[in-house]
Amino acid sequence: MRNPIRGILAVIAVLGLIWLLQPQLRPLFYSATEPRQVAARGALADSEQTAISLFERVSPSVVQVVVLRGGGLSADEGMESSQAGAGTGFVWDDAGNIVTNAHVVGSSDRVMIRTSKGDVMPAQVVGRAPNYDLAVVRINGRTLPPPVAIGSSSDLKVGQSAFAIGNPFGLDQTLTTGIISALKRRMPTAGGREVADVIQTDAAINPGNSGGPLLDSAGRLIGVNTAILSPSGTSAGVGFAIPVDIVNRVVPELIRNGRVPTPGIGIVAANESAATRLGAEGVVIVNVAPGSPAERAGLRGVDLARGAVGDVIVEANGKPVRRLADLTDVLEKTKPGETVTLQVVSGSGRRTVPVNVVDISRS
Repeated sequence: MRNPIRGILAVIAVLGLIWLLQPQLRPLFYSATEPRQVAARGALADSEQTAISLFERVSPSVVQVVVLRGGGLSADEGMESSQAGAGTGFVWDDAGNIVTNAHVVGSSDRVMIRTSKGDVMPAQVVGRAPNYDLAVVRINGRTLPPPVAIGSSSDLKVGQSAFAIGNPFGLDQTLTTGIISALKRRMPTAGGREVADVIQTDAAINPGNSGGPLLDSAGRLIGVNTAILSPSGTSAGVGFAIPVDIVNRVVPELIRNGRVPTPGIGIVAANESAATRLGAEGVVIVNVAPGSPAERAGLRGVDLARGAVGDVIVEANGKPVRRLADLTDVLEKTKPGETVTLQVVSGSGRRTVPVNVVDISRS
């Protein structure tokens, strides 16, 4: 009679050997040597459908903007700089006008446009507005895709979806998605002023996206992508866009006149750190330009001989003024030739001063 223990040990030994040889045996029995059957996908999620539909509808109206220098392409092609290079633009109207950033166009008058279909054509620079980092270029004699629908930035909410289409690093027709992360940011521009009510988004904005559209979930333009905040120079989830309500005011002016007036009253203001050191809550007037509306209205700057602070603007048209951006925001909404009413504080007390607004870019 056989020893049962031996049989058990033999079975254990065989099972152990199979376990040890499992990696070698598995490919023999389980390898898929033929194409596998495709699993049913099911319906796309609503958010996916929204993004797909938006991209298919809007992307043909988004173009690549390449600036030429000298006899050929800019050395910045595919990489943006603060002056000129390559960026993004989008069709504004049926006359062939295309909106982009002023820092993309720079001072160059030689611009090439590449459409989503790959067509390349020259464009004429219609106008630049460095104070808003906006520019318009025009393609003549060619039929372009339909203009991007215009939305509003006045009713945006933090948390709503945002979509950016552009050419990051020269990779054309790229869609990135995210949300509106913050509103009412302020952004300095090359023109030495600040743009108010700037939109902050975490939709990836990288070099090459500048000048491209920021869209809401309906595919409407809500902003023009213009800058990123990143120590590495690539997207860190903090991108900025010029609000469409400003774009919709500035671009028609550029198309009509090639320039945008710079409303001002003729003062030089102290920066915020200097105002803080002086203990002033408002805009400290350092100097008043001779013959300016500010001088005619009796505004006074700092008295250097006595080391005395002059007038401090604390309110404009009924809105509090705590820093220069608050004042310029009111002035931007006041046309040259109109009057702004200032509340001014000085050593003699508080007074109301009406001041005419002029186009200081012509002075």
